[in-house]
Amino acid sequence: MVGRTEGIVLKSRPFGEADLIIEFLTKDFGIRPAFAKSPRKIKSRFGGSLEPFTHTRISLLGREDANLPRLTQSDIIRPFQTLRENSGGFLQACGLAVLVMKLLPEREAAGAFGACGACGAFDLMLWGLDGLEREPASLSVPLVFRLRLMALAGYAPSLDGCARCGRPSETFYPRDGALLCGNCKKEGPALKISAALKNLLKSLLSFPIEKLGRIKPGPALFSELKGFVDTHLREAVNLTARPDGRR
Repeated sequence: MVGRTEGIVLKSRPFGEADLIIEFLTKDFGIRPAFAKSPRKIKSRFGGSLEPFTHTRISLLGREDANLPRLTQSDIIRPFQTLRENSGGFLQACGLAVLVMKLLPEREAAGAFGACGACGAFDLMLWGLDGLEREPASLSVPLVFRLRLMALAGYAPSLDGCARCGRPSETFYPRDGALLCGNCKKEGPALKISAALKNLLKSLLSFPIEKLGRIKPGPALFSELKGFVDTHLREAVNLTARPDGRR
């Protein structure tokens, strides 16, 4: 028996004529696929609980090492229906789900990544969906989500001086995920980051998730933040795709 937990539907795919395989981000078991019997039938007991991004309470039946436990129950906690009905918000939410599946290993406990304090991947996903449902065209929610998720997955940027010698530095090397000084610098692309961006990044990574909405950088600082996150994310995704996952 795998047990009961809360889950967020990340994606689903048909299996046979009426069955589905659902990818859940769960609160207790991390990313977990499950087999749902006959949810595509009109009178399915699952109702609308398996729609994309639905926050649901689920029961999974199978051995702990089972590749595909069976979904026996799914009760809606929050449907996020308004988000699904907005094309822009829906596409942004799809981007969050894709990134979760790229960066987080399957079955790793969602709360086991400690780089962002008490905020696990499950709570972060709920925060992102809530923010997009309230503001579907938001630019800041997906950006902050990407930064926090990278930290949870082990790709938090090192910002406390040169990662090798500790000297002050304003040059960030994405391949190393860290600041490096002139004596320790390496070949490859680098970003100059301002003191304001460094302070903003530290705040976004350390603030409790419920207080992130209080941080409102100006246009110039927001643009610098976006460039940093986009560059750092490309390297994190590349590292995740490598067999050894090493920098």
